Amino acid sequence: MLEIQNLNIIKKENNRVLLENFNFILHEKDKVAIIGEEGNGKSTLIKAIYSLNLIKDYCYVKGNIINPGYKLGYLEQILDEKWNSFSVFDYFLKSDVNSEIDYAKYSETQNILSYFSKFNLDKNIIDENRIISTLSGGEKVKIQLIKILLDNPNILLLDEPSNDLDIETLLWLEKFIKESNKAIMFISHDETLLENTATVIIHLEQIMKKTKAKYTICKTNYSDYIENRLHLIDKQNQISINEKKDFDEKLKRWQKIYNRVDYEQRVISRQDPHGGFLLKKKMHCVKAIGRRLEKEKSNLTKKIDTEDSINISFDYSNDLNKNKIIYNEVIKPLKIDNKVLSEEVKLTIKAKDHLAIIGKNGVGKSTLLKIIYNSLKDKYKVGYMPQNYDDKLDLNSKVLDFICLNKDKKEITKAMTFLGSLKFSEEEMNGKINELSGGQKAKLLLIKLILDKSEVLVLDEPTRNLSPLSNPVIRKALKDFDGCIISISHDRKYIDEVCDNVYELDKFGLKNLFK
Repeated sequence: MLEIQNLNIIKKENNRVLLENFNFILHEKDKVAIIGEEGNGKSTLIKAIYSLNLIKDYCYVKGNIINPGYKLGYLEQILDEKWNSFSVFDYFLKSDVNSEIDYAKYSETQNILSYFSKFNLDKNIIDENRIISTLSGGEKVKIQLIKILLDNPNILLLDEPSNDLDIETLLWLEKFIKESNKAIMFISHDETLLENTATVIIHLEQIMKKTKAKYTICKTNYSDYIENRLHLIDKQNQISINEKKDFDEKLKRWQKIYNRVDYEQRVISRQDPHGGFLLKKKMHCVKAIGRRLEKEKSNLTKKIDTEDSINISFDYSNDLNKNKIIYNEVIKPLKIDNKVLSEEVKLTIKAKDHLAIIGKNGVGKSTLLKIIYNSLKDKYKVGYMPQNYDDKLDLNSKVLDFICLNKDKKEITKAMTFLGSLKFSEEEMNGKINELSGGQKAKLLLIKLILDKSEVLVLDEPTRNLSPLSNPVIRKALKDFDGCIISISHDRKYIDEVCDNVYELDKFGLKNLFK
């Protein structure tokens, strides 16, 4: 359907190569997941396929994207905030945020309402002339998809459609991708979504300390890709270790021979010229063997250079008794400003509980989490990760300054070790926070929680912006955390692996689902 030939994409800002000689053919009904760590060019690739104009201001591009006439539909990562003041109906009547209303599009009203039914969207959103800023994350994703589908594209390009979706909407999105007869290329951090939908994997990496771009294309599902990848890495790394061990033994034996011949050459008597001649010939042979060994060394199997081998752990414990009740409140009602979100919220939390709060978008989960945080922050060492990272981060400060306030050399070294274990380059460590991706900001906040030796973690969607390759490590670290975790999450793997209790918030209150 669509072919990419020798595509090279280089960032203008720092000449970092995002893609090098990238080749790919998209086939009909392919469901292609683009994965990789933060900042590796996933969104840039999606944009380039849709229109090179979207990246020309910040990237140099070489190569060909051959589209023989197929219509593309592009779902951007975040709906332009300029739409926020418009009604949903106006959104469908305008081609873009700056255009005039196209009254001819009124004829599509029935088609729009038909999609609302298919997508389980409340038609009152249209009838009541709802403003876009009042929609939940899931509702915004759905209206964007409807607008794209009204144009009847052959290929869908979806940039993180699973962000900000509640579990119910995630299940809907899975069904939509699986059952669509269109070719779809998409980016997502949700491992369960990837496992249940992808038929082709494109993995973008930045290796050799982010100096070289690497890509892998595999026509398989996500689970098999990860399993085969880990098997290949383990196998090649073991071969590399064995070859290196054998080589070191050879080199050791050669070094002994070399040292002995060299010694004999230096101590041989001038009265034995014939013996000196033979030793010279012998040294010539020994050096020839040394040159062959040098060549052999360059041909040894190398360990596979990957970027996703991050390392993080909460390597401390706290003295709180696991049966100690740290929170026991009744909120009646839960509201924001004058809007009642839930009639009555009762919650009791112990010092070593790991709990998740789930519920539909807009029901008040983040509001509840902030109330809990404010109640606990003066009593315990509480680490807080808000949904909007910028609430806790000074974007103009340097990365190292955020986690090393006292400028102590030992603390700076420790912080840099943590940052390095999460694949921050030295340039990023010394750069400003506003230059980091969402995933890197999430990792920065996690490091801060560890260095502060937090007893209680209050986390609003902690895995939301982390790559599916990093998430298993992050989940294990949180699972092993010897303290209390109070979190909001729609990540099904996080809920299953990290949390002991799950509560569902709705307009009536909080219900314990008893995992």
